[in-house]
Amino acid sequence: MWTSIAGALFVVVSPIAPMVLCGFFVLLTALGFGLRRRRKHSVRCSFYGALGAVLAGSLDGF
Repeated sequence: MWTSIAGALFVVVSPIAPMVLCGFFVLLTALGFGLRRRRKHSVRCSFYGALGAVLAGSLDGF
């Protein structure tokens, strides 16, 4: 999902648009990771949970 949107933005808008989208993806993943680490989850659990939450949240509309 994220890759197809980034590819379309690259073709339609400019090369900077996918960079902004990927930066937003990384920011949301890092935020989720930090929140899970604050609740005393392990590093692996925090990473997988944050990544899964961002990907699941991005597909909610489909």
